[in-house]
Amino acid sequence: MERHRKAVSIIASTVRQFFERNEAFRIAHGSSNTTRPSKKGHTVDISQLKNVLRVDTDNRTALVEPNVPMDRLVESTLKHGLVPPVVMEFPGITAGGGYAGTAGESSSFKYGFFDRTVNSVEMVLANGDVINASRSQNADLFTGAAGAVGTLGITTLLELQLIKAKKYVKATYSPTGSVRETVQSIFKETLNPTNDYVDGILFSKDHGAVITGQMTDDKPESLQVQTFSHPFDPWFYLHVQNKTQRQTEPVTEFIPLAEYLFRYDRGGFWVGASAFSYFRFPFNRYTRWFLDDFLHTRMLYQALHASGESSRYIVQDMALPYSTAEGFIDYTSSAFGIWPLWLCPLQQTPPPTFHPHTGGETAAAAAAPNGAAPRPMLNVGLWGFGPAEPDAFVAANRALERRLRDFGGMKWLYAHTYYAEDEFWRQYDRGWYEGLRRKYHATTLPSVHQKVRIDVEADRRERAESWGRWARSFWPVGGLWGIKKAIASGDYLLARNSTWKWKSGSGK
Repeated sequence: MERHRKAVSIIASTVRQFFERNEAFRIAHGSSNTTRPSKKGHTVDISQLKNVLRVDTDNRTALVEPNVPMDRLVESTLKHGLVPPVVMEFPGITAGGGYAGTAGESSSFKYGFFDRTVNSVEMVLANGDVINASRSQNADLFTGAAGAVGTLGITTLLELQLIKAKKYVKATYSPTGSVRETVQSIFKETLNPTNDYVDGILFSKDHGAVITGQMTDDKPESLQVQTFSHPFDPWFYLHVQNKTQRQTEPVTEFIPLAEYLFRYDRGGFWVGASAFSYFRFPFNRYTRWFLDDFLHTRMLYQALHASGESSRYIVQDMALPYSTAEGFIDYTSSAFGIWPLWLCPLQQTPPPTFHPHTGGETAAAAAAPNGAAPRPMLNVGLWGFGPAEPDAFVAANRALERRLRDFGGMKWLYAHTYYAEDEFWRQYDRGWYEGLRRKYHATTLPSVHQKVRIDVEADRRERAESWGRWARSFWPVGGLWGIKKAIASGDYLLARNSTWKWKSGSGK
């Protein structure tokens, strides 16, 4: 803690100097899982805040710094037989990123977004003050900063809730034959109290799978565990696709807990398959094995940014009421033709909030006494190549934003966002947010809209003036440059040497 206090003191002093000079700054975390283009300027470096400081087994809490990634967090808590209730599926996503952004995963139908499992945070305000916030202390800041992408202050410490871990997840893959059946089955599974995890994959309009997971210490001795972290293991989505093709009955297997939590890491769900398409390289079990070090999410994010391909790659997560999800998927199918789609049920955070929120489901509300049940939503993950021509790419994203609102949905703000300012603030409570900015001295920081919106005109000028972007636009220069930068970042070694595999008992 002494080392932590010294580090926070330096950060606070740096922030205070910028505040006194009325200079804007950005936060340097050391890594990022956003797909927004980075912005240059003065920086406050918090990259050294990357430690798990304490795991309290009596109170089932963990005290962690913001740059602790999920794989390190899970490794630390599993030593004590505990695990966070919500663990983001990508090992490199950090605890601070989960709080400041929107992180909803396959256990969020039960626990809500990641920040709902946070007890308290320490923050450095934009004037250099260091304060604590929780549901009982500075509660308005604690709630408002969740999802506000760092625009109300810098998170420097979090106390996280933990739950009892078990050795395995009993995973069941139930095949479905239509979009409607998949959506309805997911909703039904969220009402089953024995489920710890629920999500779904739509491989096409007539082939889907609903995935449920139940933590357990009991595994039949005759059954071998299934793993997904080793180079010759299957990618999870391909495994589920194979298990549910031409099947009518559910398929069940046992997966070590950490393997299940990070089951989508290799291949980044299915985004990694796009790299094979880009390079026109064969996509099969042997090429995936040969290139495995490059196909974990840490490497894929770095390569996507550096290559310039993120400027034509649709990466959008959108939450909708269950009642409109099928219609929205019909729209994305005809407008984009992108498959598979990820479906993840979510427990809603009541507004005001920067998390996606909808009107909820009448059926769910009616089923709860006094309307007390959290209103559910369904996340649709749309990830794949969009139009190559820049103006057409922007137009496609803008149309997606408009149609999403027509269907009563809202999007995550981690990705490409194009809303005009008035359009953006029609979705969120500007008065509430501006009040927080004044109260907590954050008016010198960029607003949420300023931080997340892509400046199309500035991007167009940069394309015209940057020889580097011009060169990367030629195949395969951009892709090769992305690989080079990803290796240089050091994430190559992190992907190779992740320890959560053998720490969880899944090593071979």
